[in-house]
Formats: sequence, C-alpha cells, structure tokens
Amino acid sequence: MAVTYQDSNARMSQVAVHNQTVYLAGQVPQDASADMKGQTEQVLARIDSLLEQAGTSKEQLISAQIWVTSMDEFAAMNEAWDAWVVPGRPPVRAAVEAKLAKPEWKVEIMVVAALPGA
Repeated sequence: MAVTYQDSNARMSQVAVHNQTVYLAGQVPQDASADMKGQTEQVLARIDSLLEQAGTSKEQLISAQIWVTSMDEFAAMNEAWDAWVVPGRPPVRAAVEAKLAKPEWKVEIMVVAALPGA
C-alpha cells in the first residue's frame, strides 16, 4: 500500500496517509501572542482543516499526543480540548510538559485518525 504525503517541504509533511490511516505532524499556533486556551484553539482548528483536507475528521480520531510548556496551564489547554473533542469519541491521548521549538509556543498537538469506512 502506497504512502501519500500532503503539504510537504524538504524537511517534512503536514499529512501522511497510509493504509486508511491519516497521520498529522505536530501542529503549533499561528498567533503565539494568545494565551494557552487561545493557542490550543488555533492548533485544534488547524487539525480540523488538515483532517478535512485528508478526507477525514475529528470524529475518526485514534490518538493524540500533546506537549505543553507548563503543566500550570494544563487546565486551560484541557478546557479548549474538551470543548473540541467529539463527545463519546475521545481518542487515546498522552500529554506531557516539554520545551517546544519556539519559546513563544505554549502547545503542540499531533494526531492520528482513520479514514471514514476504514
């Protein structure tokens, strides 16, 4: 089964699809001046867009990995996450505190989803 790549550059792709599974690269906020909740909402909106581009949606999420720069802001991230995730269909998830590539970023999220009908 072939792998397809979307939104690629020389370093990485934002989306890879293989065997009816969609893999997204870690997504970060576009406007880093926002607070944790705002940054998380931006990231989740980008995830929605990339999943749609790949032919799926958050209803098909399998897993999520979340990195936050401070567990002191974990509740704010979860507030945005809980409002976004499909009730009754939460993916498996891990969330850890980590230093991100840019100091102004507060959150990065990476997800895996199935294609509908898979």
